[in-house]
Amino acid sequence: MPVMAEPPLITIQSASLTFGGTPLLTDASLSVFARDRVCLVGRNGSGKSTLMKIAAGLVEPDDGEIIRQPSANARYLQQSPDLSRFKTVLDYIEDGLVGADGSARIPYLLDALGLRGTEEPDNLSGGEMRRAALIRALAPDPDVLLLDEPTNHLDLPAIEWLEGELARSRAALVLISHDRRFLETLSQRVVWLDRGETKELDQGFAHFEEWRDTVLEQEELDRHKLARKIHREEHWVTHGVSGRRKRNVRRLKELGTLKSTLKSATGPQGNVSITVSEADKSAKRVVEMKNVSFSYGERTIVEDLDLRVMRGERLALLGPNGSGKTTLLKLMTGGLHADSGTIQLGDNLEPLVIDQSRASLDLEMSLRDAMGDGNEAVIVNGNPVHVMRYMKDFLFRPEQATTPLRALSGGEKARVQLARGLRLPSNLLILDEPTNDLDLETLDLLQDMVADYPGTVILVSHDRDFIDRLAARTLAYEGPANWQLYPGGYSDMVRQRGKGVEAREGTSSKGKKKNAAAPRKGRAEKLSYKDTYRLKVLPEEMETLQATIKALTAEMADPNLYSRNAARFETASQELSAATDALDAAEMEWLELEEKREALDG
Repeated sequence: MPVMAEPPLITIQSASLTFGGTPLLTDASLSVFARDRVCLVGRNGSGKSTLMKIAAGLVEPDDGEIIRQPSANARYLQQSPDLSRFKTVLDYIEDGLVGADGSARIPYLLDALGLRGTEEPDNLSGGEMRRAALIRALAPDPDVLLLDEPTNHLDLPAIEWLEGELARSRAALVLISHDRRFLETLSQRVVWLDRGETKELDQGFAHFEEWRDTVLEQEELDRHKLARKIHREEHWVTHGVSGRRKRNVRRLKELGTLKSTLKSATGPQGNVSITVSEADKSAKRVVEMKNVSFSYGERTIVEDLDLRVMRGERLALLGPNGSGKTTLLKLMTGGLHADSGTIQLGDNLEPLVIDQSRASLDLEMSLRDAMGDGNEAVIVNGNPVHVMRYMKDFLFRPEQATTPLRALSGGEKARVQLARGLRLPSNLLILDEPTNDLDLETLDLLQDMVADYPGTVILVSHDRDFIDRLAARTLAYEGPANWQLYPGGYSDMVRQRGKGVEAREGTSSKGKKKNAAAPRKGRAEKLSYKDTYRLKVLPEEMETLQATIKALTAEMADPNLYSRNAARFETASQELSAATDALDAAEMEWLELEEKREALDG
């Protein structure tokens, strides 16, 4: 008697869902079996997170069949966990143990991911919230793990620890991630969500992109064949010999059906079209550092560093969180002065920083206004481009023009940030964790853009594949204040060192500070009250200064102001200069305090 296959733990069949009149899912299916290893891929905004929420029971589709095995214990990791109603991290983690016994694993997971459990949620960074949410999901040792971007905000030691932990886990995995290396390591099956429908590949992610391209080529061939058949039928209707009336009516109906089929057989979403605005060339030597040392209080970030960056170079900075990568970037671009040694910056530098903070985005602003700053056209590389065309270049649909940014997905917000930055002319591109939330196709285009960029690129990333594809040299953290230069990218560095990036000294090998680590004598473990207060009030001060600058700029834009009131013109000019200087000082103070907080927390 044949052995019956075990039923899936979770089954979603032909799910459909419409948001705000726009179909998001039209025919989406997903089956998760015991010990499955599935990665869910698709463009930003395609509905991946929504399909995962349906699997987790958090969203109900408009139509479709959902079956969950009652005995299957599933845990879901969302992109933005909410810890606000809990007093401590441990309270939040233990709240997730209802109906499951995982308390014995909590101390191990806290140590592995560098948390103590006593942290208060209000004081957590985004990365610490993500680590807490991971512990909450992993602690019960569930049957199914639904993980939405689990590597976001994690450093390389934590990512590689998580890879090993998931590889050993008995749980079925459903993964959404932009990290190619992570997906290649863990996945055995791919579910591709495309234009509201799912397609499945019974192989790991390493085979996905070749298969996807083959599917799209076949679709294009099928559309071409259908269009030719319609052309032949139209020719018959116009020029063919008349037959019986019923036969003519039937063929006319069939022609209408063919046209409807062709209309509904839409091609894939367009490709991102990334164009960067070029500034004049910088000097051949972009930055030269000789015997550079820098410390925050008693903690030395870098000591006796020699580094020369030439025009056109691609340099990656690698290190765990808190190792000082942001400080190094500021030293290399003139944002900080060295305690000792010399730093010489090349002439004519016009740096552009693309980072993950998205602090410059006004979430109440419409997509159209954010892309064009309220203008009908944006200037890209000296040429005007209509804002609607610029939106299309970054894969936004015309009907999204009035959508507020707060309604966009994390990946769509990342594309907005990218689009706003790349309009600006530059010859030094600094990419600080640029890959967070971007879909794989946008990552491909970003890589192509960086490869073709005529200026210099300094890259900070925990994405190993992204570094391997772009970096010609890698400056890696080797221990306290020690940085070593290696030729090539991440894999080249691993081959030369015999190991990957390790956690900072005095921290857990998997994450951050060990529970048992004693505080360094004479060094505060937290920011002072004054520094904490300044971090709290500085954003409001900067917002006020920005409003003042905007108002003064608008006032001085009046062409008749000087002739009407020369004294007011002079006063406004002085006020604008003072407000600009004050904003620069406030921003620098905030950056330094954030770096200090990161160093102490890390």
